[in-house]
Amino acid sequence: MTKEEIQALRNEPWREELRKKMSPKDRGAIERVKMPELTPEYRVTTFTEEVQQGLTKEMAMTEAQRCLDCADPSCMKGCPVGINIPTFVKHIEKGEFAEAIQTIKKTSSLPAVCGRVCPQEKQCEGQCIKLKMKQKAVAIGYLERFAADYERESGKMQVPACAPKNGKKVCVVGSGPSGLAFAADMIKFGYDVTVFEALHEIGGVLKYGIPEFRLPNSVVEAEIDTLRKMGVNFQADVIVGKTVSYEQLHEMGFDGIFVGSGAGLPRFMNIPGENAIGVMSSNEYLTRINLMGAGRGQGFDTPVLKGKNVVVCGGGNTAMDSARTAKRMGAETVTLVYRRGLDELPARAEEVHHAMEEGIDFHVLHNPIEYHTDENGRVCEAVLQVMELGEPDASGRRSPVPVEGKTETIPADLVIVAIGVSPNPIIPSNFKGLEISKKGTIVVGEETMQSAVKDVFAGGDIVRGGATVILAMGDGRRAAANMHEYLSKK
Repeated sequence: MTKEEIQALRNEPWREELRKKMSPKDRGAIERVKMPELTPEYRVTTFTEEVQQGLTKEMAMTEAQRCLDCADPSCMKGCPVGINIPTFVKHIEKGEFAEAIQTIKKTSSLPAVCGRVCPQEKQCEGQCIKLKMKQKAVAIGYLERFAADYERESGKMQVPACAPKNGKKVCVVGSGPSGLAFAADMIKFGYDVTVFEALHEIGGVLKYGIPEFRLPNSVVEAEIDTLRKMGVNFQADVIVGKTVSYEQLHEMGFDGIFVGSGAGLPRFMNIPGENAIGVMSSNEYLTRINLMGAGRGQGFDTPVLKGKNVVVCGGGNTAMDSARTAKRMGAETVTLVYRRGLDELPARAEEVHHAMEEGIDFHVLHNPIEYHTDENGRVCEAVLQVMELGEPDASGRRSPVPVEGKTETIPADLVIVAIGVSPNPIIPSNFKGLEISKKGTIVVGEETMQSAVKDVFAGGDIVRGGATVILAMGDGRRAAANMHEYLSKK
């Protein structure tokens, strides 16, 4: 925010009213809210019920009172989409829930999603001034989720206003978070917007990659429905770069193309036995279960392997999702193998806590080096190299180093590899003229998100190689602003 915008924020008359009602000392004395959760014993029996149950009105208003209304709202510096956090929080404090969600929707098209899955502790909450005062940060993510849920459950979803049509058409490749954020801003600018999705359902990674016990499909659908009401056209089962070419998009009248095709190419470790039956990527495992209902009773035809002793390789949020899903699929033991220590786990602390509560065994400082198979060619054991932490690597984390001659073998009849993904190669290999990095990502201007092909912009995992939902959305918004400027001048 500029100094002028901050000053305008400070001068809003109702802020003075709130300051008179409660002193900073009183606000500091309020304990951070604890969101109600399903018990671990019950939640491992259900795929579709959320672990975290949301805040009540009273809980939300009390938590909002913890905001100190600081002179320089540092929380906003940590928000990739620039939500006016102080204003929406103060609206909740006053019980003005419609105004709160209206404020959020000015810059965020997926508030109910972001309130659930964004790493607020590293972004907006990580910048909260209360942390410097040795207090817990305001629960900004919980409050964002509350505002979005309150609006949805009221049945009065607000549809943001859009500018008159300007006669230009743009298309989006991929319906994940970057594509949806781009589509929302471009429809507001007055463009005709069409989103092409390769799969049979709209939502991208929000649908296939994140389990419903963390992000229900009904929540994603509600957010997408708002975009439909704004005028965004969605088309599923279209593989841009294969069934539709770059040239054909122009023949269809599109003036600009945004690529948000994600990073759907799984990575493996290339170790002995990795091609055995029962070793699969987290992408395949989660897609079969989350999007296609595999193994969840009648009415679903998609098969999936079920394991009694499941090993999950990795330490990120996808590894946590895979391990917790395996538990719900009936596994007797689920062992999460990670080559660093607990303190180095890249997953959100909240997800690690929930996984531990649900009985996931964390086998840290171990790394798979081989899989043994039975007489039928199915994996039956995982051989793990014992590791120790050495000197910090380029990322600042201590590098894992093998302990010479020390291994451990554990039973495993299903192995899920969740060590990361690579960019979807379809667009990079089929759009001529794009500059592609060694990692297979599309090279774009850091601020403009514009590629070497001037009418093609890109963002999210296809540019970053791996990103959070909110970072991908930030890319989409930046791309929309710059494509709008580019097409306006053209």
